[in-house]
Amino acid sequence: MATSIARRTGHCLTYAVLGWAVAYGGVRLAWTVGETPEFRQFGSDLLGFTGWWSVALCLTAAALAVALDRMPTWRPVLAGVAWAVTGALVAAAAILLPELVGFLLFTVGPHFEPTAFASRLGCVTGAALLALATAGYQRRTRGDCPDCCRTIRPGHRRVVPARWARWAAYVAVAGLVVRFAAQAAVGLGSLAQDAAVIGLEVCLLLAGVLLPLALVHGWGEVWPGWVPLLAGRPVPRLLLLVPGFGLGVGIVAYFGMGLAQLLSGSVSEFSDAFLWVAMSAYSVLGLGLLAASSDYHLRTRTACAACGR
Repeated sequence: MATSIARRTGHCLTYAVLGWAVAYGGVRLAWTVGETPEFRQFGSDLLGFTGWWSVALCLTAAALAVALDRMPTWRPVLAGVAWAVTGALVAAAAILLPELVGFLLFTVGPHFEPTAFASRLGCVTGAALLALATAGYQRRTRGDCPDCCRTIRPGHRRVVPARWARWAAYVAVAGLVVRFAAQAAVGLGSLAQDAAVIGLEVCLLLAGVLLPLALVHGWGEVWPGWVPLLAGRPVPRLLLLVPGFGLGVGIVAYFGMGLAQLLSGSVSEFSDAFLWVAMSAYSVLGLGLLAASSDYHLRTRTACAACGR
């Protein structure tokens, strides 16, 4: 029963990816062969994958979705390529991170471009659909539980954070410290000119210290005594997992693409030395958040009703 449901879900996801590729890929094709809208703020709606590269990315995602749906056995290379294309789609829309922070802090400036924002959302939508299709393929072909995708044997659940997760959390905090130390070295005022950037840094200052530490300490699972009205109650998992994974993916994508552009020799108002240190530190923060969030997810999830794991 569960297998048939998983199979039908896989078919639906395949059609969803194909529909997205036709719709979004059609827009990318029209912009490539016709007149591309003028994007003033960043020069383009996507990073790295523009023009024919964006069209190729959509076609590749569609082909992979079909291959994942029709492949009856586990092929690590196929899954790896699918995850790589998913990552490329997220990286291409990495500018969404500061834009979404701007929305949350009500700091969206006059240079906000709805067309570019919609395009980035469309790109991330394709990434999400392909990620779901890839995860479904793994569940179906690796022998994992179709309901929860778990492979850990009964009796092997951890209740304390893994040592590597603690190190990841502390490294994430260290990355943030290095980032702001580099900013202090060049002058705080020189980077505080854009409201979205200020909002991004405020969020990172909070999330880069409290969030990674909460993911690996007990007060991230049970509210501590100094929290009014909530002391002693369980902390909702999604309260930490959503920003943990969301910020982790967004930071790695945004600053990873920044490092790639720096390698290509892009010009900036800041020195190359500062950019290398700052972007590398941000990337370390994002990777640390992803690692600590993964451990928190594995440690705090409830037992699956289907497999008992």
